[in-house]
Amino acid sequence: MIYLDYQATTPLAPEARAAMLPLLEEGFGNPHSPHRMGRAARAAVELARDRIAAPFGAGGRLLFTSGATEALNWAIKGIADRAGPERPRIVTTAIEHATVLDTLEWLEGRGAEVIRLPVGTDGIADLDAARAAIDGRTALVAAMLVNNEIGTIQPVAELGAMARSVGAFMLCDAVQGYGRVPLPVEACDLVAISAHKIHGPKGIGALWLRDGVEPTPLLHGGGQEGGVRSGTLAPALCAGFGVAAQLAFERRETDAAYIEALWTQARAVLGEGWVLNGSTERRWHGNLNVRREGLDVARLMSELRDVAFSAGSACASGSGRPSHVLKAIGLSDAEARSSIRLGFGRYTTSEEIDRAMTLIRQAAEAQRRMVA
Repeated sequence: MIYLDYQATTPLAPEARAAMLPLLEEGFGNPHSPHRMGRAARAAVELARDRIAAPFGAGGRLLFTSGATEALNWAIKGIADRAGPERPRIVTTAIEHATVLDTLEWLEGRGAEVIRLPVGTDGIADLDAARAAIDGRTALVAAMLVNNEIGTIQPVAELGAMARSVGAFMLCDAVQGYGRVPLPVEACDLVAISAHKIHGPKGIGALWLRDGVEPTPLLHGGGQEGGVRSGTLAPALCAGFGVAAQLAFERRETDAAYIEALWTQARAVLGEGWVLNGSTERRWHGNLNVRREGLDVARLMSELRDVAFSAGSACASGSGRPSHVLKAIGLSDAEARSSIRLGFGRYTTSEEIDRAMTLIRQAAEAQRRMVA
């Protein structure tokens, strides 16, 4: 199987796996227990926390969650609760992950005012619309750093400055960007990240909070994480996340150069007839989202069962609806349904790219001949 679905999840780094194994075996202590095994587990958790938090610099705190879904729910609901009726507005973009959009829809049903900023055909948020929307009634601005479907890099720094100018908080969904592109920490008050998008384990994420920012707790119980997030931590997951984060930042330039080469190769082998969805320049090149007129994507995926790729977000898979991201950039239903997302990274080989792109090109050309 050739794996080209890095936006959905990434292979576990061997180094992360090695860090996890001792904590799954003899080092299984509860990190919240006071005895020696508990203290050893706690030390592993805190080492991981330091490694993950390092890119954020001094100040702030990083709290572990079960994943980015929990982190984003906590940030949005917790800030909205703190703001109260005096600041009922939340501003986001039309191409956010379903976690953000569905959480905001839930809040709308409880009286929140949600503004969804449009994006251009390049897949970049409209800053003029943002200036008009972000005002003194705004509690929170929420925007992703790198879009999970088309890879476009959003103007988080500019949006954060607008939020600050009116006393609102800035939440960045950095799940697809952490460890890959520069993180505009200075513009953000809350940042959500996930381990399994950077070659770490599934089941763990984190929410970084600027000093003085404390959303209302989402989970209640023991308050194990800073008194505001309850639940027993899994030291093995924390350790795997920590090593994956350390590797991501140590290898960021090397990985980026390698992925740039794969991007160039993939586009060359695919050949003519494909249209790139979203900006070429302002995007993470580990995400190649392209369309071809008349392409039957469901058939393509059925024919190429030895190549793992997608038609969009894994979270919306099987819904039968065209991608909300592709619709937001102006594609028709037919164009959206003729689009595929190819994701590659550190462990993808040049040989795999050559083989997979050749198979995709040949299958697409065969479809076109049959229609003609």
